[in-house]
Amino acid sequence: MHADPHAPVSAPLPGPSFGTAAPSIAVILPCYNEAGGIGMVVDQFRQALPEAAIHVFDNASTDGTAAEAAAHGATVHRVALRGKGNVVRRMFADVEADVYVMTDGDATYDVSNIRDLIAGVWQGGCDMVVGVRVDDGSNAATYRPGHRLGNQMLTGSVAAIFGGRFTDMLSGHRVFSRRYAKTFPAMAHGFETETELTVHALELRMPTMELPVSYGSRPEGTASKLSTYRDGWRILRTIVRLFTSERPMAFFGLLATFLVLVALGLAAPLVATYLHTGAVPRFPTAILVTGLMLSAFISFVCGIVLHNVALGRKELKHLAYLAVPFRRAG
Repeated sequence: MHADPHAPVSAPLPGPSFGTAAPSIAVILPCYNEAGGIGMVVDQFRQALPEAAIHVFDNASTDGTAAEAAAHGATVHRVALRGKGNVVRRMFADVEADVYVMTDGDATYDVSNIRDLIAGVWQGGCDMVVGVRVDDGSNAATYRPGHRLGNQMLTGSVAAIFGGRFTDMLSGHRVFSRRYAKTFPAMAHGFETETELTVHALELRMPTMELPVSYGSRPEGTASKLSTYRDGWRILRTIVRLFTSERPMAFFGLLATFLVLVALGLAAPLVATYLHTGAVPRFPTAILVTGLMLSAFISFVCGIVLHNVALGRKELKHLAYLAVPFRRAG
């Protein structure tokens, strides 16, 4: 269910009041060819958050998205380098605010409870609040079972590696503190940026929370830019990259353990034969076992070295995080 885009801007939707020490709020909307929905999204936020500055970051659209957003009163920024990750990097760098509200420009997320998400940051002290998608039931194809299963698997993988209790890691509807936005080292190019957003919060042990958000179908005549297999592969590749860079001891330790087990499995019959006959009949296998054991040792040493490097990087990120003042209610 979406808010009526024609409702008067002077009548904000009900939600928590932030009092006299209200935060400056920036709504940041990454868009690529969303002319059919961006006007509705801007109007919804003008109704729900009349005090917020609304910024649309147009990612080289070819369908008039920028003109449509400007016609509805949003400030339009143009990002020539394609990919949502590239847009997120620019949004956090170019916009100044106490609280950042990020959502997709396809009018699929209900914003009627956006003040509850903002309250989680401004009054609850969280650095990131994630809107967990709840299918509104209007269209069976809105949140397809394949996408839901893929999300659960990828979210579960991140939870197993980095900890945390996120249930919808790939949600594009989030609210951030200024401290988070100004210290997020965006490296992703495309839709895998949501994975980076989640892992960054987990690695610095930031306070986070999730709140349900109604998720509906896209406006008629618009098409999704998601590719199930291509984007799923990119997200999985990002998880592996972050695993190696943020948890090198665990990654290379697992690799070393696997190599040792394979080597022992190959060596067992050789040792048994040697004890029985005093001969080593399969020299190539013996050489392979030696190579595997050496590789396991090298992998373990790499894990130790990179673990210390990762600790240094994490300390620097934490110091950068602490250097940004965190305004909050009261």
